Amino acid sequence: MTGSPRRPLLFLDVDGPLIPFGAAPHQYRTYPTGPERWESGSNPLLARIDPELGPRLAAPPCELVWATTWMADANECVAPRLGLPQLPVVTWPDPSDMDERDERDERNGLHWKTRALVDLAAGRSFAWVDDEITETDRAWVSAHHEGHALLHRVDPRQGLGDPDFVALDTWLRRAAGRGDM
Repeated sequence: MTGSPRRPLLFLDVDGPLIPFGAAPHQYRTYPTGPERWESGSNPLLARIDPELGPRLAAPPCELVWATTWMADANECVAPRLGLPQLPVVTWPDPSDMDERDERDERNGLHWKTRALVDLAAGRSFAWVDDEITETDRAWVSAHHEGHALLHRVDPRQGLGDPDFVALDTWLRRAAGRGDM
């Protein structure tokens, strides 16, 4: 008897996809920030997080994982604004642990997150949403990841929008339907 198929992973960055930046500040809509515990000393850019993104991120058949330098702060500061539960968080390797191969890959344009996400996925299908993904990352993942992968670059000036959700939802439903491990 085989186990049930695992849903694909969705690795999610915060800055860019959820907190748009790069345009003039007055161009960004802001949203109420909620309970006082988020107000005192919090990052003022958090007000740019559209709470309507939460249900849209929770809808596709996937396992959401924070893939951000926010680390555990994503669960404390971002998830509540989106109405999301506590999510797993990628623990990034220590830069001092990089070997010559890692350093060479980064000099050649590979994003510092790419290798860690492929290692964490361990052959499981995944989508990665970030504003810094390049063709170098796509080529590297294609050559080094056994499963299916979608590396979806979001324009950081816009953040996640309708076209991004259409692409993600379509890909994640297809990957979940394949029952990829």
